[in-house]
Amino acid sequence: MEESPLQRITVEKTFYIETFGCQMNAHDSEKVAGTLVEEGYRQVGTPEEAGYVFYNTCSIRDKAEQKVFNRLQHFKRSAGKDKVFAVIGCVAQQEGEKIFDRAPHVSMVAGSASYSKLPQMLVQLEAGNKRVTGLSLDTTEAFDTPFTRRDNPHRAYLTIIEGCDKKCSYCVVPFTRGPERSRTSDSVMEEARRLADSGRTEIQLLGQNVNSYRDPSPAGWDFATLLDNVGRIPGIRRVRFMTSHPRDFVKPIIDAIESNPNLCSHVHLPVQSGSTSVLQGMQRLYTRAQYMERIEWMKNARRPISITTDIIVGFPGETESDFEDTLNLLEEVEYDSLFAFKYSVRPNTPAMHLGDQISEEEKTRRISILLERQRAIQIRRNTRRIGALEEVHVEGRHESLQQWIGRTEQNQTLNFSGRDNEALLGTYVPVRVTRAGPNSLVGESVR
Repeated sequence: MEESPLQRITVEKTFYIETFGCQMNAHDSEKVAGTLVEEGYRQVGTPEEAGYVFYNTCSIRDKAEQKVFNRLQHFKRSAGKDKVFAVIGCVAQQEGEKIFDRAPHVSMVAGSASYSKLPQMLVQLEAGNKRVTGLSLDTTEAFDTPFTRRDNPHRAYLTIIEGCDKKCSYCVVPFTRGPERSRTSDSVMEEARRLADSGRTEIQLLGQNVNSYRDPSPAGWDFATLLDNVGRIPGIRRVRFMTSHPRDFVKPIIDAIESNPNLCSHVHLPVQSGSTSVLQGMQRLYTRAQYMERIEWMKNARRPISITTDIIVGFPGETESDFEDTLNLLEEVEYDSLFAFKYSVRPNTPAMHLGDQISEEEKTRRISILLERQRAIQIRRNTRRIGALEEVHVEGRHESLQQWIGRTEQNQTLNFSGRDNEALLGTYVPVRVTRAGPNSLVGESVR
């Protein structure tokens, strides 16, 4: 007799989560894991050990999306009575129930806006339902849970806003994450205080457009006010934020960084292109000149601010002259690092209908030139740091190199030697920079 789609199945209540994509996805996985543990599930280290396998997905780039389906194909034979598969996150929201057709052994498809309903969806899975969905974007709440599982005892992510109201022509985020919705300032401050009380000294505020934050409570705080207040919580030594949109990046944010030493002097400000005409095609809502005005705010600040960015090469219609504008922008700004991507067509975006698509070969050529140019800039900038004294937050240990791994206040990786027999993890150590490479610094502890 054929098994009923609602026949209860016996699957061990263990789970594994693999996360693709950005810090938002990483923090979402912490929330999902915390909820699963609260519901009586136990986290394991490999998909082979797990009864429930969750893939928390990213759809910003086609490559990340394909990785998910490759994972699913690899474990196809494991589905059934022994293992249940769930696709959650952005690809789930983007593809919806089509995932069941493409990967019939998947039993749950849920976007990030539905994570608050995860306990109810787990009940359906345990009952043997073969097609459980959570795809509604009809929400006014930012997903929050008291059951977030935070495995790092020293630093933490904190979501302050979800979704996006911008309509960049290449981006799926408004479709996969829904509209912007901010948490109240009271709820953010309360969570930040709990994190400080638990011994975490570094907090990173998260949002698709973090500086679009608007407090829905009567307090009415904007992002700069929230940022400053989080940085004044006793016990907090470093506050970071990501990701900013240039349209909403305002001067009071820089004023807050200048006046509050606990706010890290690092800003990730995605430009995407150095060409105003390409920015118009991308519907980015600013010109090159307007972007550079924000860069000048940072360069004129009373303390040095590290600037990083995102760039897309090969957007439809990008000419060689447009690409040269981007290369020139690198030299003008001198970013400390960047993330570069080849444009890829994304479903449900206006750009997918644009003509004059750039060939894959040309995109590869352009991104190679861009990365080589940026590498030279990073070598030049990092070399200037030799001899500098940096405060390093220690994040790990590289035993084979006999070095500690840490990060500076400006978000640069700094590996250092010295004091091998001490427990430095999570502490702040003064380090003198002795060597520099394109992607990291090397130094010696000075105490």
